[in-house]
Formats: sequence, C-alpha cells, structure tokens
Amino acid sequence: MSKAFNAERLARLCDFLHQSPTPWHATRCMAERLQQAGFERLEETVNWQLVPGKRYYVTRNDSSIIAFQLPAGKLASLRMLGAHTDSPGLRLKPNATQYAAGWLQLGVQLYGGVLLAPWFDRDLGLAGRVHVRHADGHLESVLLNVDRPIAMIPSLAIHMDRDVNAGREINPQTQMSPVLMQSDSAQLSDLLAQWLEEQHGLRAVEVVDFELGFYDVQPPSLVGLQHELIASARLDNLLSCFVGLEALLACDASQGAVLVANDHEEVGSASACGAQGPFLGDVLKRLNAQVGGATEESLIQLIQSSLMISCDNAHALHPNFQDKHDERHGPAINGGPVIKVNANQRYATNSVTGALFRDVCREAEVPVQSFVTRADMGCGSTIGPITATEIGVPTLDVGLPQWAMHSIRETAGTRDVDYLTAALTVFLNRAELR
Repeated sequence: MSKAFNAERLARLCDFLHQSPTPWHATRCMAERLQQAGFERLEETVNWQLVPGKRYYVTRNDSSIIAFQLPAGKLASLRMLGAHTDSPGLRLKPNATQYAAGWLQLGVQLYGGVLLAPWFDRDLGLAGRVHVRHADGHLESVLLNVDRPIAMIPSLAIHMDRDVNAGREINPQTQMSPVLMQSDSAQLSDLLAQWLEEQHGLRAVEVVDFELGFYDVQPPSLVGLQHELIASARLDNLLSCFVGLEALLACDASQGAVLVANDHEEVGSASACGAQGPFLGDVLKRLNAQVGGATEESLIQLIQSSLMISCDNAHALHPNFQDKHDERHGPAINGGPVIKVNANQRYATNSVTGALFRDVCREAEVPVQSFVTRADMGCGSTIGPITATEIGVPTLDVGLPQWAMHSIRETAGTRDVDYLTAALTVFLNRAELR
C-alpha cells in the first residue's frame, strides 16, 4: 500500500463521511470536533462577548456552520474558507406513504442535480431531522439516522426493456420510489415512531414534521491497488468541509480566520443559511462591532483586506471520457488542488486571487492545477461567486479533482486530501494576503 498519504487523516475523513448522511449530521460532526478543539459555541439569539485570541463557532438551521478564530492583536483581515454541507439526493415528500403491487413505498422529490441511474439496486438508509410534539405540548427537533438497508429502488430487468442500454429517460415521479416493506397497510408514521424510540427513547410523541432523505449505506472505502482513491457518497462537498476543518484545526491560530460551510448550495444557495443569505454577513458585522473598528467604514476595510477561498470539488479527467475536457485543462486525480476559472464568473477566480493561491501552493510545496470547461459546454458554479457578490470579499474557487460528481458514490484521490490541507493551512497562517 502506498505511504504517500496520511492514513490517520483518511480514517478521520472516512468516519466523517460515514457519520454525515445529511447536512444536519455533518454540521453536528463539525461542531463536535470544534468543541473538542476548544472552540466556544455561540448562539445567534444572545449577545456575543468576543475576546481577542479566542476561537468560536455558530450554527444556523443546524445545517450551516461558521467557525472563526480571532488574533490576539488587532483584527485587520480574515483568511476565509468556504464550503457547503449539502449534496444531491432523494428527499421524502410530506405525504410520502404509497403502495404499489403489494409493497410499501415512499414518494420522493429530487434535491439538487441528482445523477439518477446509480441510485438503482443500492442498499438505502434514511436520515434527516424530525420534529416531535411531547405530551406536555413542547416541540423538539431530533436527528434520525436509520443506518441499515431498509429500502431499495429495483431496476427493471433488461428482458422487459431491451433498449435500456441505448439510453432511457428516468422518470423520478413514477420510477424512483424506494420499496421498504411487503405491505399494503404499513404507515411511515408508525415506522418513524419505532425509529425514534430506538434511537432517542422517545415514546408517546407526535411527529409534527420532518426533513428526511435516502442515502447509500455502503461505507466509504479506499480503492485501487495502492489505495490511490477514496470512494464515498457526498464527497461533493463534505470533502471540502473536512479539509477546511482540518486546516483550521492545524493552523497556528495567529491570524484571523473563518470557516463557513453553508447548506443549500446544490439548490441555488437562496436561503437564510445558504451562501446567498445573510449568515456570513451577520457574523462579520458582529465581529467588526466587537473586535474590529465598530463602524461601517471599518467593516468595508476589513472585508476588502480579507480573502475567501471557496472550496468545491472539480471535474477530474476521466480515462473513459477524455473528450469531455479541454485537452489542456483536465485535472488529474492526485495531481493537487485545482484552480477553477470561468470568464463568465461562474467561478470567482481572477488573476489576482489565482496568483496568490499559486504562491500559497508553492510555499506549501504541493502541486497545483487549473480547470476550465470546454468552450462548447456549460459550466456549473459554487458558493464562490455568490459569496463575492453578497459580501464583496475578494474570492477564488478551488477544489479537489473527482469523478462521478452528483452520483450516489463519488471518487477522489487520497493524496489530494493532504495536498489541499497543507495549502489551506499555509493560507490560514499567512501574515500578508497581498
């Protein structure tokens, strides 16, 4: 097995991915690590008493998180890292219970740009958050994770669809409802009551509402003869959340730094806890009010003296589909972090921010690559341009190369995890950003 990667870090990554089937679980996992490292939890609904030299974190909607460290001296600039906690998938409809051919099924809606075909014939669990009402009337929100194979979406036999390999459109309304039980009377409400009792000891509670989704229970694994690859669900974008957190915990804490992991990137970021919402801006205003200049002028100065690195995975050169890349911009797995560039601002990188990141990678002694989509293909986007637009902070987009983005199981390089962690740690330690 190759010794070219940090085995302990990869073990932490695999555990994080396994324990984070939803944005709420990912946020909880990140909060627990921050708490263990000495970060103090803040609540948005109370006054903050921030102390220079201390480290804090705050969550919103239990699915987005911002962690920050304050320098012991004057807060003149911030080194910001951005990522997102959500991934495409199948979410339950409110009235999900349905029956067909003697089977209990649950109706689903698509969350984000789901690559549908890989969802068939997988062992599916169910996770998310559930809101219950107790006998005394008070409401409680709890996380649920049924982490065993309770459902699947069976494929149709090729004998009944001889042209399937020539391409067939998948209808998510009629063909993607998972089957759970051979029954024409079982109710989702009864199943939820059973799982809530198993996991939380809750009895005699009423399920008032929920946000639940299916996920593949196959755990993350290292793949390849020399373990060159990591395969898992939700690498886009929990991989960036993990690497950003690793860098924040590894840095020397001498500089002002922020890690933000927003929910709802996969559906446009337009929410109170998404990158288009006010979460990061609210935190920056409170930082400036307490440990900055406490004026609107000083807030603008702080933001313009700072830099945001938006981290979201990039499309790696695929050995079976090399023609899908520009021949000079096909990032290699295990070839290092990727600077993502788009002339139409689908990515926020410009020559100033790109040059700084190249210099960071030089200092960290890690390779760096570039990605540009083919001129005849469309381009995705990230929280980078949205954050730059909403906050005004100079921003660039980077990411780790991966295959099968938005599939139920994605693939990235094991050595790249260390490369980006090292680069981001150097960035967070930098005294000067210009």
